[in-house]
Amino acid sequence: YATPSNIALSLIVLAAILAVARYGKGFMQNIAVLLGILLGGVLAALLGKMSFAKVGEASWFDVIMPFHFGTPVFDPLLIITMCLVMIVVMIESSGMFLALGDMTGKAVGRKALSAGLRTDGLGTLIGGIFNTFPYTSFSQNVGLVGVTGVKSRFVCVAGGVILIILGLIPKLAALVEALPTAVLGGAGLVMFGMVAATGIRILSTVDFKSNRNNLFIVAIALGLGMIPLIAPNFKQWLPHGIHPLIESGILLAAVAAVVLNLYFNGTRSEADADDELKEAASVSGSH
Repeated sequence: YATPSNIALSLIVLAAILAVARYGKGFMQNIAVLLGILLGGVLAALLGKMSFAKVGEASWFDVIMPFHFGTPVFDPLLIITMCLVMIVVMIESSGMFLALGDMTGKAVGRKALSAGLRTDGLGTLIGGIFNTFPYTSFSQNVGLVGVTGVKSRFVCVAGGVILIILGLIPKLAALVEALPTAVLGGAGLVMFGMVAATGIRILSTVDFKSNRNNLFIVAIALGLGMIPLIAPNFKQWLPHGIHPLIESGILLAAVAAVVLNLYFNGTRSEADADDELKEAASVSGSH
């Protein structure tokens, strides 16, 4: 991990993505991330950093059976724990929806947020039936919207259908698994960075001049959100039951921001809240 060769491989992937994004045209520019990953995969294979053993062992076709690992067990404690985890997921997803609204120029109000969260919940239910983890709106995918400029929901639907078909081909899954983290890391710098940049752009609409209290809200929320990243063992003396809540920097930052906003700015009417959501989601129209 983090050997000079791996760092060099990540930088090559990053450089390839930036080169295609800068000099590519049309379709080539839209698939800059994919081309960078493909180049990184080829280089990794030439350097002997990829193992194709699992690819050879995997079958060409397989059907995913529901409840492969057994029928569900409804344990109250596990259900409560999962609900807490889903709260974290919903907070993260809400941020992704706002960022996506900013990138696409589409206002995201309460109705759209509720619909998105319900879709996440439905995806989690279906995912559990088919033996996988809870689904959420990954920031990498939102970052791809900013990188490629493709904003059509029909493209997402077509991509989903293609992924379902590819999910029936275990050899492809094994091939993707064989990609070194160094290759994915180079592409991740672009995609995660795009989401972070969008968040900064949304924050630029906050009134920091006439309302200095907003500085306290942002500063403390960011500080608390960084704690799990900078000091991951800070929770070692705290009750184990609350670890799922405090090990997420996103949850800590979100809760702190909401509480501090209520403390400094008070509550607002539902109409004002909807207007603020729409304004935050349509920043791109004014930049």
